[in-house]
Amino acid sequence: MLRIHRAALLTPVVAALVVALAAPAHAQNVTQVEIQRLQDNIFQAGTDVSQLRGRDASRANQLQTELDDLRDEVIYLKVKLRKDRTLTRTEYADVRDRIEDLRTRARDDNRYTNYSPAPAPAPPARSTATTGTAARGSLEVPAGTELDVRLGQNLNSGTAQVEDRFEATTLVDMNINGRTAIPAGSVMRGVITAVEPATRTNRTARMTVSFDQVTVNGRAYPIRGTVTQAIEGEGIKGETARIGTGAGVGAILGGILGGFKGALAGILIGAGGTIAATEGKEVELPQGSVLRVRIDSPVQINNVR
Repeated sequence: MLRIHRAALLTPVVAALVVALAAPAHAQNVTQVEIQRLQDNIFQAGTDVSQLRGRDASRANQLQTELDDLRDEVIYLKVKLRKDRTLTRTEYADVRDRIEDLRTRARDDNRYTNYSPAPAPAPPARSTATTGTAARGSLEVPAGTELDVRLGQNLNSGTAQVEDRFEATTLVDMNINGRTAIPAGSVMRGVITAVEPATRTNRTARMTVSFDQVTVNGRAYPIRGTVTQAIEGEGIKGETARIGTGAGVGAILGGILGGFKGALAGILIGAGGTIAATEGKEVELPQGSVLRVRIDSPVQINNVR
């Protein structure tokens, strides 16, 4: 009888241990490294969709809508992990698998297209001397390239919310090998990825902004852009012609922009594009401010003259 009672007592203990050991595997916390991997996968998915766009624009537009939603979800997971310091593997795996599924569909479409019958031979290329127009092609914007953009709206850490979108326009033509990859006036889409408003206990307000898309000649390309500098400007004063000629990447703004004053006072920009206020105030980026943006991954731009 004693042995039977002991077995009966041990059974629930063993069951509890099994549950306790199984639970952490299901709820194992996700790391920042894994979230970064998701962001890298999102970028690669954008490249897959861009490659598909030249072959099947309708299909690419459908996948782009899904990709935009997934990009927002990755940002949500990143913010949740940062704020709550916990993120279950189930949440992570769901988004990871959906990104991979989207990439598979985009690549499958590309492979299917590659098996289509060969097109008829193209007519001989005409000399640019007779047409006066350079042939179209593609250019790769290398990682580390910098360009200057002007904010289209005011950004303030006291009112901004994570995932808020904003736009900025490029100031000068970005030329590569004598060809314009990103013309002046191209729209770049930005996103607020983190924000900490100033409070009584937190005297240093912070706001992290990045850029995830550039539109060139009506076509959107996914990018990873980090802000490295914020410059105060008061608009363009009679310099439109000079800007249109393509003064070059990272041009000296004082020689191009009217009203250029220098670095925005009261803020510092750290690694990852995090902007911190230095005077116990909110981070304030007025409309018209110029941001210098570093492209962190190569971007392939198509139909370049």
